[in-house]
Amino acid sequence: MKSVQIDKFGGPEVLKIKDIEVKKPGPKEVLIKNKSIGLNFIDIYHRTGLYPIPLPSGIGLEACGVIEEIGNEVSLFKIGDRVTHASMPIGSYSEKQIMPEEKLVSVPDAVSDEVASCITLKGITAEYLLFRTYKVKKDDNVLYHAAAGALGQIFCQWANSLGANVIGTVGSKEKEEIARKNGCHHVINYTETNFVDEIEKIIGKNSVDVVYDGVGLKTFKGSIESLKIRGMMVAFGNASGYVDTIDVKKDINAKGLFFTRPSIAHYTIQREELVESAKKVFDAILSKKFTVNISKKYSLENIVEAHKDLEARKLIGPAVIIP
Repeated sequence: MKSVQIDKFGGPEVLKIKDIEVKKPGPKEVLIKNKSIGLNFIDIYHRTGLYPIPLPSGIGLEACGVIEEIGNEVSLFKIGDRVTHASMPIGSYSEKQIMPEEKLVSVPDAVSDEVASCITLKGITAEYLLFRTYKVKKDDNVLYHAAAGALGQIFCQWANSLGANVIGTVGSKEKEEIARKNGCHHVINYTETNFVDEIEKIIGKNSVDVVYDGVGLKTFKGSIESLKIRGMMVAFGNASGYVDTIDVKKDINAKGLFFTRPSIAHYTIQREELVESAKKVFDAILSKKFTVNISKKYSLENIVEAHKDLEARKLIGPAVIIP
């Protein structure tokens, strides 16, 4: 089978398509024929070594496909079942993949392969951020950075459906309208204005209940400044660089803030959590709390181009790879 592999950390050019042997699934594993593969920013972190992985390695965490073969102790699924996943073991950029059965969830018939493959990771992330990391309530002032991104579009629509006042930041003029169309009540272009000053004009100083910051270094200080007394800072990504130093006295104590650095692994550690979260995501799609608009499709052969586009922030929504 064809599989994208990396032998060293680096730029998109380290991604190589190789023919590798299809292995047999272990007792509690299944072999999946991937129909569509999710493209996520965390894949860049793995490729560059920001999040180190043992090399050589496959890459990719998310895909939707059909089970072709099962191990002799598999009890949750059968051959022919359509499933999706968004977790280790890494290696979804591949025509086929072996996965532990406990990491998989079933896909409703009404959700397409392509949507399932690009919503599992982003959707579960949005679910735990909105309902468990901080339980967003009606009239909460929510600040979300990179609101026009693939995750931002889903998150902001869902937050809007909960009755929150959603303020989104974007990095370019063209992304302002995208954010507005996807649930943001207020959109701030932080390359043209100081988002802290703009937020103060909109809702007042120190008025944000919760900040969701996946940008990192460029937005961290302003995010802290925007929060209300006892507000919550949710730092869940680092697209602009990793925030590796926090001044507790200045950043946290000054307003008695709550600070958390969550990841999907923390919120799906039990299978019951994974299944319930995925169910909420698929239910939200079917009830139209948010819609998923796939912005671009790539082939495995175009994986270098896909990573270049993703890293350069050229994509205007979720994207998939069709093996």
